[in-house]
Amino acid sequence: MSYLLTATCAVPAAGAVLTAALPAGTTDARRRTTKTVAVAVSAATLALAALVAVRFEPGGARYQLTESYSWIRSFGISFSLGVDGIGVALTLLTAVLVPLVLLASWHDADPAPAPEGTFENRRRTQGFFALILAVEAMVIVSFLATDVFVFYVFFEAMLIPMYFLIGGFGDRAGGADSAAQRSYAAVKFLLYNLLGGLVMLAAVIGLYVIGQNQGFATFDLPTLTGAIADGKLVIDPVAQKALFLGFFFAFAVKAPLWPLHTWLPNAMGEATAGTAVLITAVVDKVGTFAMLRFCLGLFPDASKTFAPAILVLSLVSIVYGALLAVGQKDIKRLVAYASISHFGFIIMGIFAMTSQGQSGATLYMVNHGISTAAWMLVAGFLISRRGSRLIADYGGVQKVAPVLAGTFLIGGLATLSLPGLAPFVSEFLVLVGTFTRYPVVGIIATFGIVLAALYALVLYQRTMTGPVKEGVRHLPDLKLRELAVVTPLVALTILLGVYPKPLTDIVNPAVDATLSQVHQTDPAPAHPVAATTGGEQK
Repeated sequence: MSYLLTATCAVPAAGAVLTAALPAGTTDARRRTTKTVAVAVSAATLALAALVAVRFEPGGARYQLTESYSWIRSFGISFSLGVDGIGVALTLLTAVLVPLVLLASWHDADPAPAPEGTFENRRRTQGFFALILAVEAMVIVSFLATDVFVFYVFFEAMLIPMYFLIGGFGDRAGGADSAAQRSYAAVKFLLYNLLGGLVMLAAVIGLYVIGQNQGFATFDLPTLTGAIADGKLVIDPVAQKALFLGFFFAFAVKAPLWPLHTWLPNAMGEATAGTAVLITAVVDKVGTFAMLRFCLGLFPDASKTFAPAILVLSLVSIVYGALLAVGQKDIKRLVAYASISHFGFIIMGIFAMTSQGQSGATLYMVNHGISTAAWMLVAGFLISRRGSRLIADYGGVQKVAPVLAGTFLIGGLATLSLPGLAPFVSEFLVLVGTFTRYPVVGIIATFGIVLAALYALVLYQRTMTGPVKEGVRHLPDLKLRELAVVTPLVALTILLGVYPKPLTDIVNPAVDATLSQVHQTDPAPAHPVAATTGGEQK
């Protein structure tokens, strides 16, 4: 049995403990040591995630590199790990983004002036970097877990470090009452997601009881999905719908899907830029990933029943999120509402129940993570220089910081899905896949593209062009560390925009397996081409 997946989860977890246990950061040298250790741990995790991707065989078994360790035998619970193509892609995304987030957040946890010996001067830096590594470990376990109960535990556990990252290490550009706003945002984030988790727990228990009554007293996902597909485990249609809604509700909160989205703008607005990237590019992807793995795999009939209603909610998210992004005065809240719109596309692709839609949705999870990370982190660099999140406080930045303005433009163009950049491929596949089964939904969703162009280009125009405002006249351009953060994201955005094949080759077999679980095939063309033999029409 390989221990590669366990190592991929354990390294950031051990790194979080090590980082927290380092000598208190009362000097610059000690704080630098803490940061260096955290980045080194995240780099080691990236190396392990890359090894997982190399060893994964796209044409092989659905779940590969599997591991299983007995945990609670009386309830059939095991710490079971396995990876499919979708899990490989999202684990790699997480492992790529976390070291860049750590580098981008290099000074975000430096203590503010405070009396000697207080918490801020002792453990602030260790706590911040340890919490980020803890989030990484829990997210990776969520992508690799093949036991429903284990997934639930880590799905909920990641809320704890995220709560402290939002509430304890918020944006210093938030104004005089920023501490109260951070506390409100953190509590709102926690309550929304805890409520979703409690509803899911009831559904998890219900699933176990139903399985136990039919001789499947287990939480093992491949066993349960295989038994359901073979007709050996039969779930009453009413019960299946109730269980589906229990799981879906939790994932929709995390995703976030309208109308369960309202925690996201507060959380991203009050968090540091690095934490905001963790929220929308990493943690929220667990929700959409789980819709594919658990909702469709465990409850195929209920998934098809609720698909039209979910598509309507996705449409509302797309248009509503984009409209509110257009009207924002705060840069970070604009990116948050833009993310709500993008998550609408992802969920729409999942529940269109077509190979193009689900492949596009999976690619969208990765490409949105990369492009939004680039956009948000560059925005964070800008905000840290000016000390304000308000769009009105900027103007003419491209004249004093052209590299910063250029990378910000690339992030914005990727967000509006410009052809040649990674999100375009994803959005195109989602729209095509949706249109083939639900043409009206696909047509309406295209309005989200128009609105994305509006909010992305207007933001760039108002902040980067025009006369140089007094507050930005002396802003420095991107420094070496900041360029080291942005350059890989820009390179990946372009590479996956012109050559997405390596990623599609990995995820497509898993998408095909998911569609077969819900007994769906792609709709036949409305006007099929006449079959030909030897170049002549039959």
